[in-house]
Amino acid sequence: MDLGLKGKVAIVAASSRGLGRAVAEELAREGCHLVMCARSEGPLREARDAVAAGAEGRVVAVPADLTEQAGIDAVLETAEQEHGRVDILLTNTGGPPPGPFEAHDDAAWEKAVRQNLFSVIRLIRGVLPGMKERGWGRILNVTSIAVKEPVDGLVLSNSIRAGVTGLARTLANEAGPHGVTVNNLMPGYTRTERLDELAAKRASGGDVSEEEVFRSWEEGTPLRRVGEPREFAAVAAFLASERASFVTGQSIAVDGGRAGYLL
Repeated sequence: MDLGLKGKVAIVAASSRGLGRAVAEELAREGCHLVMCARSEGPLREARDAVAAGAEGRVVAVPADLTEQAGIDAVLETAEQEHGRVDILLTNTGGPPPGPFEAHDDAAWEKAVRQNLFSVIRLIRGVLPGMKERGWGRILNVTSIAVKEPVDGLVLSNSIRAGVTGLARTLANEAGPHGVTVNNLMPGYTRTERLDELAAKRASGGDVSEEEVFRSWEEGTPLRRVGEPREFAAVAAFLASERASFVTGQSIAVDGGRAGYLL
Protein backbone atom coordinates (compact mmCIF):
# COMPACT_ATOMS: atom_id res chain seq x y z
CA MET A 1 0.00 0.00 0.00
CA ASP A 2 1.34 3.41 -0.97
CA LEU A 3 0.77 5.68 2.02
CA GLY A 4 1.52 8.84 0.05
CA LEU A 5 4.18 9.94 2.52
CA LYS A 6 7.11 10.37 0.17
CA GLY A 7 8.47 13.91 0.43
CA LYS A 8 6.39 14.84 3.48
CA VAL A 9 8.20 16.62 6.32
CA ALA A 10 7.77 15.21 9.83
CA ILE A 11 8.87 16.27 13.30
CA VAL A 12 9.18 13.24 15.57
CA ALA A 13 9.66 14.13 19.22
CA ALA A 14 11.59 12.00 21.73
CA SER A 15 12.94 9.93 18.86
CA SER A 16 16.30 8.76 20.20
CA ARG A 17 14.75 5.55 21.54
CA GLY A 18 11.55 3.65 22.12
CA LEU A 19 8.31 4.48 20.35
CA GLY A 20 9.58 7.77 18.94
CA ARG A 21 12.55 6.12 17.28
CA ALA A 22 10.36 3.37 15.86
CA VAL A 23 8.04 5.96 14.31
CA ALA A 24 11.01 7.86 12.87
CA GLU A 25 12.29 4.64 11.29
CA GLU A 26 8.89 3.84 9.80
CA LEU A 27 8.35 7.32 8.35
CA ALA A 28 11.88 7.32 6.93
CA ARG A 29 11.17 4.04 5.15
CA GLU A 30 8.07 5.65 3.65
CA GLY A 31 10.15 8.49 2.22
CA CYS A 32 9.56 11.31 4.70
CA HIS A 33 12.08 14.03 5.50
CA LEU A 34 12.59 14.02 9.27
CA VAL A 35 13.45 16.30 12.15
CA MET A 36 14.28 14.09 15.11
CA CYS A 37 14.71 15.52 18.59
CA ALA A 38 15.55 14.37 22.10
CA ARG A 39 17.35 15.70 25.15
CA SER A 40 20.49 13.55 25.07
CA GLU A 41 22.73 14.48 22.16
CA GLY A 42 24.78 11.28 21.99
CA PRO A 43 21.90 8.79 21.75
CA LEU A 44 20.05 11.15 19.42
CA ARG A 45 22.97 11.36 16.99
CA GLU A 46 23.31 7.58 17.02
CA ALA A 47 19.59 7.19 16.32
CA ARG A 48 19.73 9.79 13.54
CA ASP A 49 22.61 7.98 11.85
CA ALA A 50 20.80 4.66 12.03
CA VAL A 51 17.53 6.08 10.70
CA ALA A 52 19.26 8.06 7.95
CA ALA A 53 21.08 4.95 6.72
CA GLY A 54 17.82 3.48 5.43
CA ALA A 55 16.05 6.71 4.52
CA GLU A 56 15.11 8.19 1.16
CA GLY A 57 14.61 11.67 2.59
CA ARG A 58 16.83 13.95 4.64
CA VAL A 59 17.10 13.29 8.35
CA VAL A 60 18.31 15.95 10.78
CA ALA A 61 18.58 15.81 14.57
CA VAL A 62 18.10 18.58 17.13
CA PRO A 63 19.13 18.10 20.77
CA ALA A 64 16.32 19.86 22.63
CA ASP A 65 14.58 19.94 25.99
CA LEU A 66 10.90 20.16 25.05
CA THR A 67 9.93 21.28 28.56
CA GLU A 68 11.47 24.66 27.68
CA GLN A 69 10.29 27.10 25.01
CA ALA A 70 13.88 27.45 23.78
CA GLY A 71 13.95 23.74 22.98
CA ILE A 72 10.64 23.95 21.12
CA ASP A 73 11.92 26.94 19.13
CA ALA A 74 15.11 25.10 18.18
CA VAL A 75 13.13 22.19 16.72
CA LEU A 76 10.69 24.41 14.83
CA GLU A 77 13.42 26.67 13.46
CA THR A 78 15.44 23.68 12.25
CA ALA A 79 12.41 22.25 10.47
CA GLU A 80 11.83 25.56 8.71
CA GLN A 81 15.48 26.07 7.78
CA GLU A 82 16.09 22.51 6.58
CA HIS A 83 12.77 21.63 4.99
CA GLY A 84 10.70 24.81 4.69
CA ARG A 85 7.57 23.42 6.33
CA VAL A 86 6.11 20.75 8.62
CA ASP A 87 3.45 18.37 7.31
CA ILE A 88 3.41 15.84 10.14
CA LEU A 89 3.94 16.31 13.87
CA LEU A 90 4.31 13.46 16.34
CA THR A 91 4.28 14.80 19.89
CA ASN A 92 5.87 12.42 22.35
CA THR A 93 7.62 12.71 25.68
CA GLY A 94 8.84 10.29 28.29
CA GLY A 95 6.25 9.35 30.84
CA PRO A 96 6.28 11.08 34.23
CA PRO A 97 7.59 9.10 37.21
CA PRO A 98 5.38 6.39 38.71
CA GLY A 99 3.98 6.51 42.20
CA PRO A 100 0.70 7.02 44.08
CA PHE A 101 -0.93 10.41 44.59
CA GLU A 102 0.71 11.12 47.94
CA ALA A 103 4.20 10.54 46.51
CA HIS A 104 4.10 13.64 44.30
CA ASP A 105 4.42 17.24 45.49
CA ASP A 106 3.61 20.42 43.57
CA ALA A 107 7.01 20.44 41.89
CA ALA A 108 6.44 16.94 40.51
CA TRP A 109 3.02 17.89 39.16
CA GLU A 110 4.33 21.08 37.58
CA LYS A 111 7.21 19.22 35.93
CA ALA A 112 4.85 16.58 34.56
CA VAL A 113 2.51 19.23 33.15
CA ARG A 114 5.41 21.00 31.42
CA GLN A 115 6.71 17.74 30.04
CA ASN A 116 3.52 16.00 28.98
CA LEU A 117 1.04 18.80 28.27
CA PHE A 118 2.80 22.10 27.64
CA SER A 119 5.30 20.53 25.24
CA VAL A 120 2.35 19.28 23.17
CA ILE A 121 0.63 22.67 23.23
CA ARG A 122 3.77 24.53 22.19
CA LEU A 123 4.73 22.17 19.37
CA ILE A 124 1.22 22.25 17.93
CA ARG A 125 1.10 26.03 18.24
CA GLY A 126 4.26 26.20 16.16
CA VAL A 127 3.11 24.02 13.26
CA LEU A 128 -0.66 24.45 13.05
CA PRO A 129 -0.78 27.84 11.27
CA GLY A 130 1.36 26.56 8.39
CA MET A 131 -0.63 23.35 8.09
CA LYS A 132 -3.89 25.30 7.91
CA GLU A 133 -2.48 27.69 5.34
CA ARG A 134 -1.37 24.80 3.09
CA GLY A 135 -4.62 22.89 3.64
CA TRP A 136 -2.95 19.68 4.81
CA GLY A 137 -1.51 18.39 8.05
CA ARG A 138 -1.30 15.48 10.43
CA ILE A 139 -0.91 15.88 14.19
CA LEU A 140 -0.40 12.73 16.24
CA ASN A 141 -0.05 12.70 20.01
CA VAL A 142 1.39 9.73 21.86
CA THR A 143 -0.65 9.41 25.05
CA SER A 144 -1.35 6.15 26.89
CA ILE A 145 -3.98 3.50 27.30
CA ALA A 146 -4.30 5.04 30.77
CA VAL A 147 -6.57 7.65 29.15
CA LYS A 148 -9.23 4.95 28.81
CA GLU A 149 -8.35 2.77 31.78
CA PRO A 150 -6.17 4.36 34.49
CA VAL A 151 -3.09 2.36 35.43
CA ASP A 152 -2.38 1.78 39.12
CA GLY A 153 0.63 3.75 40.35
CA LEU A 154 0.68 6.19 37.42
CA VAL A 155 -1.42 9.05 38.76
CA LEU A 156 0.63 11.73 36.96
CA SER A 157 0.31 10.04 33.59
CA ASN A 158 -3.35 9.10 34.12
CA SER A 159 -4.25 12.71 34.87
CA ILE A 160 -2.16 14.68 32.41
CA ARG A 161 -2.60 12.44 29.36
CA ALA A 162 -6.33 13.06 29.70
CA GLY A 163 -5.63 16.76 29.19
CA VAL A 164 -3.86 16.00 25.91
CA THR A 165 -6.88 13.96 24.84
CA GLY A 166 -9.24 16.87 25.45
CA LEU A 167 -6.91 19.23 23.60
CA ALA A 168 -6.71 16.93 20.58
CA ARG A 169 -10.46 16.42 20.35
CA THR A 170 -11.03 20.18 20.44
CA LEU A 171 -8.33 20.84 17.84
CA ALA A 172 -9.80 18.19 15.54
CA ASN A 173 -12.97 20.29 15.36
CA GLU A 174 -11.11 23.56 14.88
CA ALA A 175 -8.52 22.35 12.37
CA GLY A 176 -10.69 19.94 10.38
CA PRO A 177 -12.09 22.55 7.98
CA HIS A 178 -8.50 23.34 6.98
CA GLY A 179 -7.53 19.77 6.05
CA VAL A 180 -5.65 19.04 9.27
CA THR A 181 -6.34 15.85 11.21
CA VAL A 182 -5.56 15.43 14.91
CA ASN A 183 -5.43 12.01 16.54
CA ASN A 184 -4.01 10.32 19.63
CA LEU A 185 -2.20 7.01 19.81
CA MET A 186 -2.60 5.08 23.05
CA PRO A 187 0.16 2.50 23.47
CA GLY A 188 -0.33 -0.37 25.83
CA TYR A 189 2.53 -2.35 27.32
CA THR A 190 5.22 -2.14 24.63
CA ARG A 191 8.78 -3.45 24.79
CA THR A 192 10.76 -0.25 25.46
CA GLU A 193 13.23 1.01 28.05
CA ARG A 194 10.33 2.79 29.73
CA LEU A 195 8.59 -0.55 30.25
CA ASP A 196 11.76 -2.02 31.72
CA GLU A 197 11.88 0.91 34.16
CA LEU A 198 8.25 0.35 35.20
CA ALA A 199 8.90 -3.36 35.74
CA ALA A 200 11.93 -2.59 37.88
CA LYS A 201 9.93 -0.11 39.94
CA ARG A 202 7.14 -2.61 40.59
CA ALA A 203 9.65 -5.31 41.51
CA SER A 204 11.62 -3.04 43.84
CA GLY A 205 9.53 -3.99 46.86
CA GLY A 206 10.74 -7.56 46.65
CA ASP A 207 7.29 -9.18 46.46
CA VAL A 208 7.61 -10.03 42.77
CA SER A 209 10.42 -10.28 40.25
CA GLU A 210 10.67 -8.26 37.05
CA GLU A 211 10.00 -11.46 35.10
CA GLU A 212 6.77 -11.97 37.06
CA VAL A 213 5.73 -8.38 36.37
CA PHE A 214 6.21 -8.92 32.63
CA ARG A 215 4.33 -12.22 32.83
CA SER A 216 1.37 -10.50 34.48
CA TRP A 217 1.27 -7.91 31.70
CA GLU A 218 1.39 -10.63 29.06
CA GLU A 219 -1.30 -12.73 30.72
CA GLY A 220 -3.57 -9.69 31.01
CA THR A 221 -3.38 -9.04 27.27
CA PRO A 222 -5.59 -11.06 24.88
CA LEU A 223 -2.65 -11.57 22.51
CA ARG A 224 -0.62 -12.89 25.49
CA ARG A 225 2.43 -10.74 24.87
CA VAL A 226 3.62 -7.16 25.08
CA GLY A 227 3.79 -5.10 21.92
CA GLU A 228 6.77 -4.29 19.76
CA PRO A 229 7.64 -0.66 18.89
CA ARG A 230 7.44 -1.41 15.15
CA GLU A 231 3.78 -2.45 15.58
CA PHE A 232 2.98 0.89 17.17
CA ALA A 233 4.95 2.71 14.46
CA ALA A 234 2.97 1.05 11.68
CA VAL A 235 -0.28 2.48 13.06
CA ALA A 236 1.32 5.92 13.44
CA ALA A 237 2.51 5.88 9.82
CA PHE A 238 -0.98 5.03 8.61
CA LEU A 239 -2.56 7.87 10.60
CA ALA A 240 0.07 10.25 9.22
CA SER A 241 -0.72 9.24 5.66
CA GLU A 242 -3.04 10.22 2.85
CA ARG A 243 -4.90 6.96 3.46
CA ALA A 244 -6.16 8.18 6.86
CA SER A 245 -7.65 11.40 5.49
CA PHE A 246 -11.08 10.76 7.07
CA VAL A 247 -9.82 9.82 10.53
CA THR A 248 -9.64 12.66 13.06
CA GLY A 249 -10.43 13.35 16.69
CA GLN A 250 -9.78 9.74 17.64
CA SER A 251 -7.79 8.04 20.38
CA ILE A 252 -6.62 4.75 18.94
CA ALA A 253 -5.37 1.98 21.19
CA VAL A 254 -2.36 -0.09 20.17
CA ASP A 255 -2.46 -2.40 23.17
CA GLY A 256 -3.13 -5.95 22.02
CA GLY A 257 -6.71 -5.66 23.26
CA ARG A 258 -5.69 -5.23 26.89
CA ALA A 259 -7.92 -2.32 27.94
CA GLY A 260 -11.36 -3.58 28.90
CA TYR A 261 -13.51 -0.65 27.78
CA LEU A 262 -16.39 -0.79 25.29
CA LEU A 263 -16.16 2.74 23.82
